[in-house]
Amino acid sequence: VQLQASGGGLVQAGGSLRVSCAASGRTFSSYVMGWFRQAPGKEREFVAAIAWSDSNTYYADSVKGRFTISRDSAKNTLYLQMNTLKPEDTAIYYCAAQIARAYYAARLHIADQYDYWGRGTQVTVSS
Repeated sequence: VQLQASGGGLVQAGGSLRVSCAASGRTFSSYVMGWFRQAPGKEREFVAAIAWSDSNTYYADSVKGRFTISRDSAKNTLYLQMNTLKPEDTAIYYCAAQIARAYYAARLHIADQYDYWGRGTQVTVSS
């Protein structure tokens, strides 16, 4: 499995940005895809996740209502639309994938549960 994130950049506070993650290597219908982020000096934190098969979505409280995770099955691509960005959203954003094991929803926020990771893309929000 290969995951390649792209679309990061510099944006002013209040602005929007969409990051993408191209996935390849297998069929992802039984996978859960997630976005994590890591700011300098901080631990990697969960942002959002989506079950590829039924598009159930999950969000961290800090981004709920501002970010939207989605996927395009035809393109095997994962997206994260980020609106009303804040300086504290500045981080490297990573996409990740895990096999949808039993009761996966309870562990979506745990980075160690993900089997595959892509290289991150930098998102910087200026104040």
